[in-house]
Amino acid sequence: MSAPQGDVTAPRQVIAVPDLHGRSDLLRAAIEAFPEAHFLSLGDAIDRGPHSLDTISVLLELRAEGRATLLMGNHERMAWEGLKWYRQHQGTHDLGDYRRAMEGLAWWMKNGGESVRRELGGLTLERYPKLLAEYLDALERVVYVTEDGGIHSQLPAAPSVLVAHASPPVKHRDHPNPESAALWLRPFEGPFALPQGVVYSVHGHTPVRMPLRLGRHVYLDLGAYETGLLALLPLTVQTLSPVTVLAGRGDPARTNKYPMLGEPVSAHALNVRLDGSTRRM
Repeated sequence: MSAPQGDVTAPRQVIAVPDLHGRSDLLRAAIEAFPEAHFLSLGDAIDRGPHSLDTISVLLELRAEGRATLLMGNHERMAWEGLKWYRQHQGTHDLGDYRRAMEGLAWWMKNGGESVRRELGGLTLERYPKLLAEYLDALERVVYVTEDGGIHSQLPAAPSVLVAHASPPVKHRDHPNPESAALWLRPFEGPFALPQGVVYSVHGHTPVRMPLRLGRHVYLDLGAYETGLLALLPLTVQTLSPVTVLAGRGDPARTNKYPMLGEPVSAHALNVRLDGSTRRM
C-alpha cells in the first residue's frame, strides 16, 4: 500500500533513513534536523542497538501521522518468521507449524534478536510484543519515489528512485523471489538491473565506510548502532542530493573496517548533542 501522496503542487521532501538498529536517539535527531520531511526507513530498525522498541514506536507514530513509510530489512524478516508460523499454528493447531515457529524464533535470536529479548526482559512466541507485531505488519519491501515526493508500491510511469533494503528486486540463484533478494543481496553481487524509468536505487544493509555510489546504486548504512553515524539522503530523481550525516554517540573509527566501494557521495556532518539537538560541524 502506498503512503499518502500529499499536495501534488508542493513536492514534499522524502528522506531515506538506513539501518537504525535501535538508535532511537539518532532517529529523533533526524526528525529535528528535517522537521517537515517524510521519512522512508530502509529497514533494520531493530536489533543490535539499545532501544529497538522505542525506535519502532517513533516510526509507527510518524507513520500514523502520514510522515513515514517503513520498509522491511533482513532483521525484520527474521523477526517475522517465527511470528508468521505461530499465527498459522493458532489457526491450525498443527505441531509442525509450531516447530517452524520455534525454529524461526531461534533463527532471529541467533542473528540479532537476542538484543530485543534483553531489552524486553524476555520474549516468547506466546507473549510476542504487540508493538513489534504491529510494526512488522506495517512493512513494505520495495517502493518507488517520484519527483513530487510521491511514494509508490508499484513502478510508476514517471521517472523514479527505487528504494529497498539491500538491493533492487532481482532474480538470484539463492533467492528465486526477487522481493526476497531485495532483503539480502550485497553490493558485490551486483550490479543489478533496474526497471525502465528508474534513475538510480538506494539501499542500506551493507555497512560502508562513507555514503557511496556504485554504478546506479547508492549505499547509506554507516553502522549507526556502533559508529553513531546515520546517513540521511533527501530523495530527488534527476540529481543525487548531498547526504547529511548525523554524528552522535559511538565510535566513528569503526567505519574503517567497512568496505570502500565505488565513489563517495557528497556529504556534510551534523553533530548530535547530548540533548538530542543537532549542530552543523
